[in-house]
Amino acid sequence: MASTGMQIFGFVLALLGIMGATVATLLPNWKVSADVGSNIITAISQMQGLWMDCTWYSTGMFSCTLKYSVLSLPAYLQTARTTMVLCCVLAAMGLCLASLGLKCTRWGGGRRSKRHAAIASGGCFVAAGFLCLVPASWFTNEVITSFLDASVPESNKFEPGGAVYVAFVSAGFLFVGGSIFCMSCSGKRHGPRDLVLLPPPDKLLLQQQQQQLLQQQQELQHQYCSLSPLDNKTGYSLQDYV
Repeated sequence: MASTGMQIFGFVLALLGIMGATVATLLPNWKVSADVGSNIITAISQMQGLWMDCTWYSTGMFSCTLKYSVLSLPAYLQTARTTMVLCCVLAAMGLCLASLGLKCTRWGGGRRSKRHAAIASGGCFVAAGFLCLVPASWFTNEVITSFLDASVPESNKFEPGGAVYVAFVSAGFLFVGGSIFCMSCSGKRHGPRDLVLLPPPDKLLLQQQQQQLLQQQQELQHQYCSLSPLDNKTGYSLQDYV
């Protein structure tokens, strides 16, 4: 079973992964305008994200427009929206299960329950990493394909932005953190199956004394009941000698 330090390391990686996935989902720079040809001398920078398009003007003004219509978006953008939201939700669920599966915590039940929680959290992290990797890869492929297309004018060429790289790194963190939690249940376990909670020493001693007294009383009652009626007499009777 994985050590406590490795579990904490996996928990930190998974936490960084969910934070990065959330930031990447909200950032507007999934693709930015490329500085090629005549775009180099332009003073306008454009950025496009999953939820909004932003423009940086030469005067220093910055404006963003939300993408209200979902059906008008291309398929890769709709998929990226859906998978990134599912990634954040699944990673948050895995984070809650991981807090129960950590060996250094008191909550979460016995060893068997903690193993099951660690397995479930590892599966959630791995699935969340896959859901984060798919839109980042598809989005990058679409941007590069459009950039290499000769029919697209240079003013409409874009390149991958910082949010895509954040999504890739977050997917890696989630994969590694999930793998650590999945490996925490492998191997042969030694010791009791479940954690036995003992009472405080003073209460334990009192319980033992009470059990001993009860056992002695039961033995005395058994000996008294096993005696014959003649043995139960404590004195002599005159009738025994007449």
